[in-house]
Amino acid sequence: MAHKQPPSRATQVTVEPPQFDRPEVEIRASPRRKKTGTAHWSGSRIVVQIPARVRGRERRDFVDELVERLMVQRPLNAGNDAALEERARELAELYNDAIMSATVRWVKNQQARWASCSPASREIRVSSRLRQCPDWVIDAVLVHELAHLQEADHSARFYEIANRHPRQDDSELYLDGYALGLGLRIEESDVDVEQ
Repeated sequence: MAHKQPPSRATQVTVEPPQFDRPEVEIRASPRRKKTGTAHWSGSRIVVQIPARVRGRERRDFVDELVERLMVQRPLNAGNDAALEERARELAELYNDAIMSATVRWVKNQQARWASCSPASREIRVSSRLRQCPDWVIDAVLVHELAHLQEADHSARFYEIANRHPRQDDSELYLDGYALGLGLRIEESDVDVEQ
């Protein structure tokens, strides 16, 4: 007599690669979950747990909502402009002779740069793609941009200031790999020249 196998109770796992302003997302669809979903950080990846019955557009919307909600809660990386500006202020005190910008903010429109500085207006803009990067990478980018407030070009003096951050070289390597993984071509220049 043949026995019929019960439906699989195994959790199905899929992984979505990082996108423009979102980290890698691991989706765990479990037949044990009936209605609710959860999301949590696991390193630089977001893990989303959803009911297996959710499919198609409903699944996409369910995952997107959980990911967006979680990204808003991440302390520095998904923080608001005020948190980013406060971090820049702390870094300016530590590494940049306390020379601070007028504003520091996250932006979504930087397609070919990690960040930029306008020395004339003293504005620093940081690509929202960096939100999921480790804090030390964001810190090194901020110190680099703050250094442009003292030296607009990439001169020897500029690098003396920017390299005060102890992980500046590590950050460059990390960002080179990150850009490669995202399929991006990042420009060398990060200074906006304004008259």
